[in-house]
Amino acid sequence: MIVFEFKVKAKPAQYAAIDEAIRTAQFVQNKCLRYWIDNEGIDKYDLNKYCRVLAKEFSFAGELNSQARQSSAERAWSAISRFYENCRNKIKGNIGFPRFKKNCRSVEYKTSGWKLSENRKAITFSDKKGIGRLKLKGTYDLLFYSIDQIKRVRLVRRADGYYAQFAVKANIRIKTQPTGRAIGLDLGIKYFLADSTGHTEESPQFYRQSERQLNRANRKKSKKYQKGAKPQSNNYQKACCRYARKHLRVSRQRKEYCKRVAYSVIQSNDLVAYVDAPAACRRLDLNVKGLVRNRHLSKSISDAGWSTFRRWLEYFGHKYGKVTVAVPPHYTSQDCPECHHRVKKSLSQRTHSFTSFEDMVCGNCGYVEDRDIAASLNILQKGLSTVGHTGTYAWGDLPSWTVGAILSSNGESEKKVSPAF
Repeated sequence: MIVFEFKVKAKPAQYAAIDEAIRTAQFVQNKCLRYWIDNEGIDKYDLNKYCRVLAKEFSFAGELNSQARQSSAERAWSAISRFYENCRNKIKGNIGFPRFKKNCRSVEYKTSGWKLSENRKAITFSDKKGIGRLKLKGTYDLLFYSIDQIKRVRLVRRADGYYAQFAVKANIRIKTQPTGRAIGLDLGIKYFLADSTGHTEESPQFYRQSERQLNRANRKKSKKYQKGAKPQSNNYQKACCRYARKHLRVSRQRKEYCKRVAYSVIQSNDLVAYVDAPAACRRLDLNVKGLVRNRHLSKSISDAGWSTFRRWLEYFGHKYGKVTVAVPPHYTSQDCPECHHRVKKSLSQRTHSFTSFEDMVCGNCGYVEDRDIAASLNILQKGLSTVGHTGTYAWGDLPSWTVGAILSSNGESEKKVSPAF
């Protein structure tokens, strides 16, 4: 699947119709979740049938396209199936019981309820929500693909406006000349990544660079909040929108940076071995939500963008026919890459050493190296030993970007503040 995104230009009444469609999709999703909670033995097909019942019972639900209602039911079932999977795998801690949605920002159509113009520069929605014809602003050329290849259309509301996403089923494989190189990557906080060749990439820290502006915008928003007022004033809504736009800019900066670094790594190597916290969170206690509870490192961990980098790394690896290997993180920063002697080190000890902190020399073989680079060498060794035995994904999981046909957020901001248009 390839996802093309366009900015939507329309009239205020059409924006209001999109908001109504999004609210209806959220209503259907929550109703399907409640139906699953109240009835035992419900499966995916029962939820799809329940959408027809909702359309007859609630007139505003019947105004939404039938396949759009089914997409909302599929979203509910996606959360339910993930909960079942966590129960089967006996995940410790929060097993992810499905929750009711409060701030949905998108509605998704399948193959009906919409029609593209002849030049593919506009799209018309034919359900009874009154969205009508929307102009598409973007540089992608949809004329290259047939209508049958477009499997999903999604309307997304963000802080700076509305967008239309198209999921196109197409072959994205591109043949490239082999480089004959393999590399191991270690993601961290001191460096965004350190590879097995000794190269390090500094962390850009986009959030910390914009922190003063974000705090200022947040204070201005808080000053306009009136306790007990429903609804809040227009000035408060405008302040919320300005605050959300600043967060959206930071998330887009992080996404483009991760995208550029991942592309460079894939183009320069034939095999990339990596380990990160999101890859291990389903089977280990090493998870991002747990890591950000550390009040000294929470901002840096959230600002690193490890999950975004991993998604783009796997995507480019699939696109250009390169092997990406996710290896377990066990003792990658504790073992010596030369003699494999193991001694645990604290996070404050940044140089690979097995005697005292002042010596900085391995007590077993005399090897000296930065902690992150030594970890990347261990990751590369694990990755090379994994290929040919368990496949290119050592955890046994598919790449995160290939799971499901529902469009992903592509690393965009998920702030709880919604603008008022």
